[in-house]
Amino acid sequence: MLRPAFGMSQADLLGPVTRQADRCGATGTVRPLETGVARSRRSHFAYNHGMSQITLVLPFALPIPEFAPDLVRALSTPSHAPALAALLSRTRSHARVPVDDAIRALPHEQWLARELGLSDAGRPAFAAQAMGACGLQPEAGTWFIVNPVHIEIARTHLMMGDPASLRLPDADSRALFEAALPYVEEAGHTLLYGDAQTWFLRADEWTGLDTATPDATLGMDLTDWMPIGERAAAFRRLQNEVQILWHTHPVNAAREARRQAPVNAFWIWGAADAARRKSPAAPKLATFDAHGAIALLADTRVSDLAGFIAQASGDTILYCANAAPYAVGADWGGWIAQLQQLEAALFAPILEALKKGRVREVKLVLSHRDAHAQFSTTALVQRTFWRRPTLDRLL
Repeated sequence: MLRPAFGMSQADLLGPVTRQADRCGATGTVRPLETGVARSRRSHFAYNHGMSQITLVLPFALPIPEFAPDLVRALSTPSHAPALAALLSRTRSHARVPVDDAIRALPHEQWLARELGLSDAGRPAFAAQAMGACGLQPEAGTWFIVNPVHIEIARTHLMMGDPASLRLPDADSRALFEAALPYVEEAGHTLLYGDAQTWFLRADEWTGLDTATPDATLGMDLTDWMPIGERAAAFRRLQNEVQILWHTHPVNAAREARRQAPVNAFWIWGAADAARRKSPAAPKLATFDAHGAIALLADTRVSDLAGFIAQASGDTILYCANAAPYAVGADWGGWIAQLQQLEAALFAPILEALKKGRVREVKLVLSHRDAHAQFSTTALVQRTFWRRPTLDRLL
């Protein structure tokens, strides 16, 4: 038996109208069904009015160009990522945006800073907001995020490891903090402890110092990413003093005895005025498998993705960082496995929620080092059955 256009019966079309009437407190009487594509679209949009919009931000989920064909082919194996393919193929808009090289931050970091209203000339200005999440009230001035880090001296250049990979216990972080504090204060600055990975430095005279986010430096020659500007020399002097102090610190002696990388430097970034906060109009931010300052910016930290999607309300950014370490480390087998896990835990549930009208619109922001791609889809667009779901837009 043939079904009406878009594969829907008359009962399917009546369903949304009936549910809309029930929510508005009607007596159960439903107006006669209007005919025509325009009428059905009007009903659909009325039904979805006021529903949530979810933006999925997936750092490093966009494959790098040189490996993209092989990675997309591996992901395109039957049944591996059909929901992601539908979300990327059946869209009402999509675009690829090259990174702004003048800003020393990754594409997804730049995007997130703009969306949250925490962008200073394009640069992430996260410090003051992150301080609030740590229970700190910054006094007036310019504050930087400080990350204890390990800098490795390679044969021809310097490289910085991921601060999260240090797995620095709170007691060790506090010991290093207390050792550095007198040197920082002698230089005329204020240093506050946030958590084991995150401290905060007030340095008003360093306003305008051009710094890089720690994630932007990973795998790169650190010489090209050091702070630059009029006060960069003052930063380097303080860095050198602290490095000498920490070189023989008992915390590092114990770490080296356990064959762990020593904490031999600190990294500053994310400068913000003390009053800088998220825009009141910004969407809520939820994070999954995030760390560092971005985790501190979150309104919600998610452990169950499918459960979160089922209960989502309002406009929300869901930041999922689980694939990023594998891409940064060039572990492409691990990267594929992470996206396949997201297929079951996130992409399939959100596609179902979209089709059933629990979500008004889904946006995706996928990135690699040099660009990010944006996609937008709705339930109506998902009915364009003539668009074959593929992952070709990852290429």
